[in-house]
Amino acid sequence: MKEVTLGKTKIITKQNAFGCLPIQRDDTDLSVRLLRKAWDGGMTFFDTARAYTDSEEKMGKALFGADPEKYGGPYVKREDIIIASKTNAKDTGKFWSDLNESLSLLNCGYLDIYQLHCVPQCFRPGDGTGLYEAMLEARDKGLIRHIGITTHKIGVAEEIIDSGLYETLQYPFSYLAAQREVSLVKKCCDAGIGFIAMKALAGGLITNSRAAQAYMTQFDGVVPIWGIQRERELSEFLSYMEEPPEMNDEIRAFIEKERTELSGDFCRGCGYCKPCPVGIKINECARISLMIRRAPSKRWLSEEFQLEMKKIEDCIGCRQCVSKCPYELDTPELLKKNYEDYQDILAGRVSIN
Repeated sequence: MKEVTLGKTKIITKQNAFGCLPIQRDDTDLSVRLLRKAWDGGMTFFDTARAYTDSEEKMGKALFGADPEKYGGPYVKREDIIIASKTNAKDTGKFWSDLNESLSLLNCGYLDIYQLHCVPQCFRPGDGTGLYEAMLEARDKGLIRHIGITTHKIGVAEEIIDSGLYETLQYPFSYLAAQREVSLVKKCCDAGIGFIAMKALAGGLITNSRAAQAYMTQFDGVVPIWGIQRERELSEFLSYMEEPPEMNDEIRAFIEKERTELSGDFCRGCGYCKPCPVGIKINECARISLMIRRAPSKRWLSEEFQLEMKKIEDCIGCRQCVSKCPYELDTPELLKKNYEDYQDILAGRVSIN
């Protein structure tokens, strides 16, 4: 497996890392098993966030012995593992509260990378928020080692790189990336900024892990954090440690076919549009057409989910989802199109086989 250096941080890691958002949906025992299997299999980079409910707590129990009676003492030496977490604080009070809680739950004395989470702007010294200054203070105190930032807005990401203030940037990146996003990655690496690829499976729309991993090998200084919830998913990515896939004509042709199928505007399922005033599950309903065709499941066609889709009829046109969408999608129009397609599927007018 290829090793990458995350820019000027000098952090060296395998180009195959564990994204800890999905383990908040697992029970603790399964989460502990996944995290330890990932470590045993060669993964050394783990990314989480204060916003991921109990993800940090599960990591603390699995890796650093926060529950030694049940799971044993520290499973790894702190200096041998790379832990990145995040805060979505908008003021310094929340910043320090989040940081202290993360360190406590993780049961570790410092974070290798601390990231301002899903930012709407490039936070700078003197901007009145005090957030960047708090980052510097936390680093001076030894609570964090490197200053990172994450965003879903490409214009903000470009501004962040130009600022030269951050050591890592986390941004959505997969083989569905447009040329502007590819250029962003190259610009980031040229500037010595480590690039952490979130949504490397495009929010679940990419189901070929081999092609996804092979695509990443083309980029130096990029570490993808695979969102892993199930043991079989982890086993796939761990198998690439010994036999990493490489880009070849077959994979290139497959990726080109995928890009054609998924071209245009589509919902990535990030959920930043929620909550909806009338209770629509936007991040599922706005991309149901793709999900049904790419990962057929009884759940999507169940009576329960039919009721969820019917809520689209109650849309009041407030367009709050549009203002919140980091990809600037016309979400009500996507909901409408997906609902029409869904009804055609249920009525048998459209085949999904």
